[in-house]
Amino acid sequence: MTNNKMISRVENERFLVLERVYNMPRNELFQLFKEPEHLKRWWSTDGWEVTVCNVDFRPGGVWHYCMVCVDKNQEEYGMESWNKTIYKEIIEPEKIVYIDYFSDSEGNINESMPSPVVTLEFIDLGNQTKLISRSEFNSVESLQVVLDMGVLEGINQTWNKLNELVEKMNQGK
Repeated sequence: MTNNKMISRVENERFLVLERVYNMPRNELFQLFKEPEHLKRWWSTDGWEVTVCNVDFRPGGVWHYCMVCVDKNQEEYGMESWNKTIYKEIIEPEKIVYIDYFSDSEGNINESMPSPVVTLEFIDLGNQTKLISRSEFNSVESLQVVLDMGVLEGINQTWNKLNELVEKMNQGK
């Protein structure tokens, strides 16, 4: 059994690098990042759900989505968080490069918030895949803003949900 906890580090002051191994072949794991029906099952933090998920998975395409806090015990209960992703490069099943924006429900980008360029690499380990996320921020300060917002905890929760989906899908084989 592989230790599949998320590993995180900051490189060159502006890069947030995250890694985790999933017990799923690369081709299959990649599909979970491109299909809206899969993304809705795992892309959110604890107590939040994706309620809108529009994906145009191609270079230049947009993924516009909304997460809503559904946990009555959270201070943010009922709050919506809109995001817009613009895909820059897709090499299936090896890599996805995109710019990650905070947005509103119309897809207007919030220019006051950090918008990192994210590179997801899917490393083939046979029946497993190492996922490496490399987020490049335009400044040390913008990286610090998202760290202060709890990005590490949020991505860890999201990747835990992805792992739960992977394990569930593996049981169904």
